[in-house]
Amino acid sequence: MSEQTHRDRITIDHPDTERVNQPNREEGVVRADSHPVQHERPEEWGWHGETGRAGRFGAWIAVLFMFAYLVGNHEGRVEDIWVVGIGVGMIVILIWDWRRRKNAWRAK
Repeated sequence: MSEQTHRDRITIDHPDTERVNQPNREEGVVRADSHPVQHERPEEWGWHGETGRAGRFGAWIAVLFMFAYLVGNHEGRVEDIWVVGIGVGMIVILIWDWRRRKNAWRAK
């Protein structure tokens, strides 16, 4: 979209809306009876928790499935190197998480 077309669209406002200046954000268009969003907290969207014990259990199951890919009828060993590497990487992350929770102030 060209700059001029964008500016033409900006100048045409719906009568039920108004333009507001938002701190640290670009100008916003809101309905006349509402207020602009000041800050959206992650908790309001549900992005603040861990998966807990079930998630860690599921991660170990995923590691077992990853190593199950080693059994098969493929002849090349390049696949095996990748599968083992990714599986070991997953184990390293799980051990790091276990150590982090063990030494955390509020471990779950």
